[in-house]
Amino acid sequence: MASASPALNAARIRRTTSTFSDDIAGPVSLRGGGVRLHSGPGRSALRRPARGRHGTCAGRTCGRAPLPSLGDVDEFGAIVLAGGRSSRMGTPKAGLEWHGSTLLRRAVGLVGRTVDVPVVVVRAAGQELPALPACVEIVQDAHEGRGPLAGIAAGLAVLAGRAETAFVTSTDAPLLHPAFVHHVVRALDGEHDVAVPEAHGHRHPLAAAYRTALAPVVGELVAGRRLRTAALLERCRPQRLDDRALLADPAIAALDPELDSLLNLNEPADYEAARARPAPVVSVRCSGALRREGNPLAARAATLAHTAAAVKLVLDEHVLVTLNGEAIAPDPEVPLATGDAVAFLTAGAGR
Repeated sequence: MASASPALNAARIRRTTSTFSDDIAGPVSLRGGGVRLHSGPGRSALRRPARGRHGTCAGRTCGRAPLPSLGDVDEFGAIVLAGGRSSRMGTPKAGLEWHGSTLLRRAVGLVGRTVDVPVVVVRAAGQELPALPACVEIVQDAHEGRGPLAGIAAGLAVLAGRAETAFVTSTDAPLLHPAFVHHVVRALDGEHDVAVPEAHGHRHPLAAAYRTALAPVVGELVAGRRLRTAALLERCRPQRLDDRALLADPAIAALDPELDSLLNLNEPADYEAARARPAPVVSVRCSGALRREGNPLAARAATLAHTAAAVKLVLDEHVLVTLNGEAIAPDPEVPLATGDAVAFLTAGAGR
């Protein structure tokens, strides 16, 4: 196995300690559910999706925020592939640090906003994973070394009968935006079995939506060692989504105009470049006794912990949190994406 770079080794144990006092981008106004920056970097209008259903875990919110109704999709699941040899990266990707969290925790949280059933994480035999929410289901890939198609087979088999459609992603896509996930799932109509982006000159089967009814077909391909995703697309009816089709969605055009949702981190240089990018711009509102001057504010924050630090707030049992208007658990590692709206208020306020 290749040795990891010094920066990558440091990333395994690095934790963000800044107070983030410099990450306040300026006051914002909320018009029609959107976020508009009035000062600070990146002055632009950011619209977030309209309110819709969201997932829960044993009666508790699990860091998820709502998206619009999925229309004809009765139940929607998500699969995160955490296995793989990570030979080019030189160290397992799932546990790599990402703004005080990990790549896997971020992936689970982002796709978890839109699911009706628990997120399924597929790992290799004996693979250790970083801490994850209790609502996540972990399954083992029974076909070690057979690539992502084997992981997809394991995930679809678990979700078959519980969800009609599953969005599949890998653990190394930290810039994935929930609006992108939502669009891909909605693109899967009754005439197709897979909705797969074909953008930036490449096909992206690990940022695609699959009918869970494909589980037997995928299992058959894996058993026969036909391990290329192209073999699966030959056996089903794919809906191909090119750059133009993706960017025709106003939410993607506003929140992910470069289609960074499709960025994967394969080598140390990829990770280091992505980690060096500025954190997403989100709006922060503090209400009641927690109200701050200039409220609401825009801040750069990749997690709920960073948002709280930006307004010098301690997340404890006295603080209630909403994400895009929906109450969530005050988990510091809840991942945030561009355009998110976070609100803090004291427990008991508004009752």
